[in-house]
Amino acid sequence: FFKTYTEKVWGMSCDEISADWAAQRIKGLSLWSAAKDALRRSLGLGRLNGTNGPKTLIESFRYPRKGPGMMWEAAARRMQAAGGTLHMDAAIERVAFDRPSGVWSITTKSADGTVREYRARNLLSSAPIRELFSVIEPRPASVAAASRLRYRDFLTVVLIGRAHSEPPDNWIYIHDPSVKVGRVQNFRSWSPEMVPDQSMTCLGLEYFCFEGDGLWAAPDEVLVAMAKDEIDRIGLMNRADITDATVVRQAKAYPVYDANYAEIVAAVRRDIAANYPGLQLIGRNGMHKYNNQDHAMMTGMLAAMNIIEGGPRYDLWGVNEDAEYAEAGMSGVNSALSSERLVPGKSA
Repeated sequence: FFKTYTEKVWGMSCDEISADWAAQRIKGLSLWSAAKDALRRSLGLGRLNGTNGPKTLIESFRYPRKGPGMMWEAAARRMQAAGGTLHMDAAIERVAFDRPSGVWSITTKSADGTVREYRARNLLSSAPIRELFSVIEPRPASVAAASRLRYRDFLTVVLIGRAHSEPPDNWIYIHDPSVKVGRVQNFRSWSPEMVPDQSMTCLGLEYFCFEGDGLWAAPDEVLVAMAKDEIDRIGLMNRADITDATVVRQAKAYPVYDANYAEIVAAVRRDIAANYPGLQLIGRNGMHKYNNQDHAMMTGMLAAMNIIEGGPRYDLWGVNEDAEYAEAGMSGVNSALSSERLVPGKSA
């Protein structure tokens, strides 16, 4: 199962994928823990009280009523209420660092052609490293290496239909090689308010691809027809019950962990440390780390704390993806900064 699904996600053989990915994403899962979890579920039993199992098998978590976008809308409102300014729909044209003054100049261009320039001593970037380094001046020594970082893209075909029955899970992983879909989300299982009409169901079929390939470039109507056929074939929804559909594409959804990525990221980090003070990389694509949203948020918060405290007190690259820090305050920071586990190297 794991091999087939993983190769769907990454579009490459498991032999080409760094061991870092499995060590980071499986979250302490073992065959024994998975078997125990399956047995307890089949008997209608929950997890033992006080048991902290692997995150891969987590049974409950907090979720915004109408989706995670609510959280960022609330963050924007709070930032603006505190006097901050939010500029959206603006492309980064140039990021220049003036070494004598220690000041960054960021030039942006909005959809209507308006050009703006911002100046600051501190710059936090969650943009993909490859794209960031292509616009930095002076030209980074590691720009050629950064250009070799790879990303896996992603699209979702959302199907809406009459609800006769629906899976109770938030998402179902599809390893069957006869269909292209890799995962199916049941949006009502995330939150009933995501699908307010109780007579309907809404499933998102997730397809992994590379920007510009056949899936990515296919017309929406072709993707919808394929999704209808595949959801019917795997038995999660009858094609005849589907009443509406839409397609959402997300470029650079996943940073690829190939054989070269770690060496490239290390070169980028050395370049920043030596030549670009005030620049901190945060988040999934900003650090080229396939992490979860809580980890990405923690890197942003620690970066802000570094600015407040006047220097790099916290090593963002030391944040441990397995740390249970979401509501732990400063003790959570200490947990987050505990050492990351070692991963096996690939033999020649």
